[in-house]
Amino acid sequence: MPRYRLVVEYDGTPFSGWQHQQNGRSVQEALETALARFLGEAVRVYCAGRTDTGVHATHQVVHFDAARAWRTDTLRDAANAHLRPDPVAVLSAEEVAETFHARVSAIRRHYLYRILDRRAPPALDRFRVWHVPRRLDAAVMGEAAGMLLGRHDFTTFRASQCQANSPVRTLERLDVSRAGDEIRIAASARSFLHSQVRSLVGTLAQAGAGRWSVAQVRAALDARDRAACGPLAPPEGLTLVGVDYPEG
Repeated sequence: MPRYRLVVEYDGTPFSGWQHQQNGRSVQEALETALARFLGEAVRVYCAGRTDTGVHATHQVVHFDAARAWRTDTLRDAANAHLRPDPVAVLSAEEVAETFHARVSAIRRHYLYRILDRRAPPALDRFRVWHVPRRLDAAVMGEAAGMLLGRHDFTTFRASQCQANSPVRTLERLDVSRAGDEIRIAASARSFLHSQVRSLVGTLAQAGAGRWSVAQVRAALDARDRAACGPLAPPEGLTLVGVDYPEG
C-alpha cells in the first residue's frame, strides 16, 4: 500500500480549522472528499500541524495511504480538480516510505503572523492580516520577543483546551520585523502548544502599543498562568509557512 506526501496550501477563512468538526466544514474534510472522489476509496489524511478556524497555510504537509500506486503529477492534478471551488490546493505530491508520518516525522514548524498597523483597514488582505489601527513599536516588540526564546514552561501562552501532555516547549525563533505598514512575526519550533503563537503575538502587541513593558512580558511567561497572557491575537493573521523533516 503506497504512502504519499502532499504539500497543501489553503485559505482558512471558510473552514472550521484543519481537523474534522461537528460544527462546520474542515480543511481535512475537503481534502479527504476530493481524494476519495478521484481514488474511488475513502482515505484518511494526517497533517503536520493542525490549524484553528480562520488560520491559513502555504506549506501544510499531509500524508495518506492509497490502495494502489499513482503517478504523482496525476494525483496532484486530480486532487486539485476535485477540490474546486474550495480555496485549497495541492502544490506537490510524492511517494514516501511507509515509515514517514507528516506529524511524527516533522522536526520543526514555521509560522508567520502579519499585523497591519495603519489607520486605514485592509482591502486586499482583509482576511490575511490583523488590522490594528495605530502604530506599534516593532523594536520594542522584538526586544520583548527575545525574552521568550528558548526552553520554557509556556503555560501562560497555552489555550485552556490544549491537550498537550506538557506545557514545556523550545521556541527556536520569534523574530519581529517591519515592512512598510506591516509587522511580521516569524516563529519556529519543533512543536507548538494550542494557540501558542497567537497568544505570544497578542502579548507582544501589548508591548508594541506601550501598554506593557518588556519586563511585564517576561513576567507573564514566568507566571505560568493563562490569566497573565495578553489578549489572543485573531486567527486571520496567522499562516503555517513551512515544515522541516530530516534529510532523506
